Amino acid sequence: MLIRPARSSGRHRMLKLTKKADYGLIAMKYLAEHAAQGAFSAKDLADAYHLPQEALAKILQRLVKARLLVSQHGTRGGYMLARDPGTITAFEVIRAIEGPLFMTSCITVRGKCDQSGRCTVREPLERVSRSIEEVLTRITIAEMAAKADELVVVTSAAVAGL
Repeated sequence: MLIRPARSSGRHRMLKLTKKADYGLIAMKYLAEHAAQGAFSAKDLADAYHLPQEALAKILQRLVKARLLVSQHGTRGGYMLARDPGTITAFEVIRAIEGPLFMTSCITVRGKCDQSGRCTVREPLERVSRSIEEVLTRITIAEMAAKADELVVVTSAAVAGL
């Protein structure tokens, strides 16, 4: 699952990314910001943000497999972006880590559940899911690295328009 409700003591709840997706985006943003310095190890990235190194290493391998990162071996080895950060979207990163994105379990590749004949929310939830995907596709890693403060405003406005 990509997005799940966050626990909250108040009345307001929000949708949030899983830790894996969050860690992947953090790592990609860091690599974009420090691209001129070369490759960074999983330990370097984990230490920079106090993330669990073992979990981050697995996430980085998924990003390599998805061809969003390249991995270099040796004493100066580590991870680097596989292409320009302006061409890598948040959606690509999240999908590489989490797999296909669905708002609810009924919106799957097979698309069937016990309630599918009577369901009245499937189509609206599919629209919400598509809208979230469109927003994430418009956000690039370069934008995240260049203007983190503005990203929150843009994302909030886009989600509010759903």
